[in-house]
Amino acid sequence: MLELTLNNGVTIPQLGFGVFQVPAEETQKVVEDALDAGYRHIDTAAAYRNETGVGAAIAASGIPREELFITTKLRNGEQGDAYDAFQRSREALGLDVIDLYLIHWPVPSQGLYTQAWKEMEKLYQDKQIRAIGVSNFLPEHLDTLLRETEVVPAVNQIELHPTFQQADLANKCRGLSIAVEAYSPLGQGQDLNAEQVALVAETHGTTPAQVILAWHLAQGTIVIPKSADSTRMRENFGAADLSLTESELAAVTALESGTRIGADPAVAAFTQL
Repeated sequence: MLELTLNNGVTIPQLGFGVFQVPAEETQKVVEDALDAGYRHIDTAAAYRNETGVGAAIAASGIPREELFITTKLRNGEQGDAYDAFQRSREALGLDVIDLYLIHWPVPSQGLYTQAWKEMEKLYQDKQIRAIGVSNFLPEHLDTLLRETEVVPAVNQIELHPTFQQADLANKCRGLSIAVEAYSPLGQGQDLNAEQVALVAETHGTTPAQVILAWHLAQGTIVIPKSADSTRMRENFGAADLSLTESELAAVTALESGTRIGADPAVAAFTQL
């Protein structure tokens, strides 16, 4: 199991499993399959409305709690109520302690993410959370947070894939000892069709997804692919055993096109989430 050490000394499995858009009624089975495939890092969020299923899978797995790393996120519309929102997530997951809790989006139009962070700092100090971080934070949001609060985020989870690498943001995070975590790591499947990726996959006898995930891992990025198919889960997990050459890594890096798939955090205001 590949692991990284966060800026507070907590270790995190570098290859995790995301449950974005997994229906609530299917979540327990999907997460059980992921755990059976070897994943020990599960990433959910209050806004996904499937924390209860994640918790049920954890309880049914029989895997010792200390072997699992569970991430969830603060709902955008609850940034003014972060302490109680966290307790609701913790109850839904059935856990005493959450390993990583993130502000899901900055929603700058609300002006509440700094307030939310201060409540999260209290939860962290009370040891109800092992590490706190952010998601979708751009440089200006990080600068504000660092200027007005005490704890440096352990993680910034951002859209990151070969055709949208956000290199300046990723470099800024790493320069601040903030780990970079990639969501939509395969470009929601679109990056799998690149000729360069197919050629590398053919060379190694692997899947295009394994090539892209190995590219992420080689850069020290935490990555959370998602699939409801148990065979694909196992294939993705196999990326941890794939080593790419410098030229192969460069070929994937060269796919950068600035093509964002998700919303722009500078203006996104999903307050209903």
